[in-house]
Amino acid sequence: MRRLEPGRLVLWLVGSTPLSLTLVLEPHGGEKQRLVVDEASCRIIPIGRDAHIHFIDVTLPAPLPQDTLIDYDLLLTDVSGAEVGIAAWAPHLVHDGAAMPNMVLRSRSDNILYGSCRKPHHPSRDGMARGDDLIAAHLDQAGERPSMLLLAGDQVYADDVAGPMLGATHALIKRLGLFGECVEGAIVADSDELYAHPDGYYGRQRLLPAFKSNEALREKFFGGVEKPIFTTANADNHLMTLGEVLAMYLLVWSPVPWQVVGEIAMPALDPKHQERWHEEAGILHGFCDELPRAARLMAHVQTLMIFDDHDVTDDWNLSYKWEKTAYGHPFSRRIMGNALLAYMLCQGWGNRPDVFGEVLDDMAAMAARPDARNRLAPEPHGALIERLLTFRQWDYMLRTQPAVIVLDTRTRRWRNQRRPSHPSGLMDWESLTEFQHELIDETAAVIVSAAPMFGVKLIEVVQKIATLMGQALTVDAENWMAHRGAARSLLNIFRHSRTPGNYVILSGDVHYSFAYDVEVRDDTRPPHIWQITSSGFKNEFPEDLLNWLDRLNRWLYSPRSPLNWLTKRRAMSITPHLPDQRKHGERLWNGSGIGQVWLDAKGRPKRIVQHNADGRPSTQFLKLGEETSAERAVERPTTTA
Repeated sequence: MRRLEPGRLVLWLVGSTPLSLTLVLEPHGGEKQRLVVDEASCRIIPIGRDAHIHFIDVTLPAPLPQDTLIDYDLLLTDVSGAEVGIAAWAPHLVHDGAAMPNMVLRSRSDNILYGSCRKPHHPSRDGMARGDDLIAAHLDQAGERPSMLLLAGDQVYADDVAGPMLGATHALIKRLGLFGECVEGAIVADSDELYAHPDGYYGRQRLLPAFKSNEALREKFFGGVEKPIFTTANADNHLMTLGEVLAMYLLVWSPVPWQVVGEIAMPALDPKHQERWHEEAGILHGFCDELPRAARLMAHVQTLMIFDDHDVTDDWNLSYKWEKTAYGHPFSRRIMGNALLAYMLCQGWGNRPDVFGEVLDDMAAMAARPDARNRLAPEPHGALIERLLTFRQWDYMLRTQPAVIVLDTRTRRWRNQRRPSHPSGLMDWESLTEFQHELIDETAAVIVSAAPMFGVKLIEVVQKIATLMGQALTVDAENWMAHRGAARSLLNIFRHSRTPGNYVILSGDVHYSFAYDVEVRDDTRPPHIWQITSSGFKNEFPEDLLNWLDRLNRWLYSPRSPLNWLTKRRAMSITPHLPDQRKHGERLWNGSGIGQVWLDAKGRPKRIVQHNADGRPSTQFLKLGEETSAERAVERPTTTA
């Protein structure tokens, strides 16, 4: 379920054939509606011989009630001519004891699930499955149901793929006949040659394009070098074709494709990679076991999304130099374009359906005419990618109470042309101006920014030092304060007399979770800001490293430390909320899971929770004064981040 309003429902579905659908809506205590999903309310576009995306956008003749349980079903006609519902064709989407899924259209956006970073082969449990547990616990309690699920980036990892997952994408491509393609500027001529190439598994870094400069493009673009401070990028199985990325979406969002492809056969590999394959396969089995619950979550709550870098490739658009290098080669341009096209089809459209009509027209025209080998024609494929690479409407806004604004921090960056190797600002001046315009006269706002606007000071300082040493790529130096113009403009927006007084910023990206209370000092109208970060759904920060960074941050940036005056936040007071399960003074919480925040009538957080995926009790982030007297005696928390 994508964007939901009382008078309009936006749903996304993939079927092996074009489906004739009937939507049934049964509000508890209200009038039942039965609507034929016709051509006016459902656009069907093939992405292969036996795969068709159904873009369902239904305008209702009578608005649905809010804050009420609404059972719903999608009926289709089986081979015998009988109508069958979701419980028959997708039973994993229905909770035990229920006849069909249900939804609640909340009148306020005051209960939000959120998170980011879901890597299938990370050896943790899946926070999306944990989210399904939360729905199950309140399945018949409309007032306890979240208003939405916000996915803040890295819904797929196109650049970091396990060998068995790559094998599953190829098996699904073959089984569904997903479209192939021709490529330019590569050592392979088309997708078929790529899939059969000896370096196709655990060796794709050797297939990636190189640029005639002092450093190989594969190092600057695909992150094939080690990142010793934070993480290691892995381009060994980087997705390249449109078919691969589309197959990845199907495999991470539904258990059905795994049933279609069955057990994945291991290709010919050397002993080292055989061992790695078996290790990754074991983790993916656990991922698949929890996948039905993750899919069921998205069938019970409106789900809205935005991209981050791994949805396309690591460090996507990090600097002006990165952009010039990566977009300057036709093969790397195609790889990024394919990922963006798949994002539009599988994520972007459902956020803001009204702006993608012409793009879908182009996709439909291209998909209607594959060649005899089931490949897309190169010219329209390239033209569609060029349109998307310059598209400027990936962001979106919900005029709810409070307003919800989801930012595009990837494609409209404030480039540092004077120092092209330095990080770009996450939004340029024009997009920041549009952001301010959306905020005018709102009383409160929830802002979704993939990267935290206010992060950990020490980590931002490390990124700054690495940038000055010419190593911005090695430490993912992407934070709002890394670019002076973007940082200043952002703070001025918060100070504007007609923008809200209360802001809640929801973020992901960093692979740990935290909550900060931010107040601007010495201002005639000081805005109140809460930076709340949940990361990741299925990804975690190295435990020992995070503990040291957390500890050093508290030592170096205590309230009396003069180092505070060397940061861009010297005019702000930043107070951490404390994890209730913390040890040794922790401010940061490490562990896969899903975040949830409840807001009061003025848009201020009442409760902030990270629901741990591993079965531990949920972690609450407590503001100062909420700790027990015993905790106060031990912790003596400071008022610095």
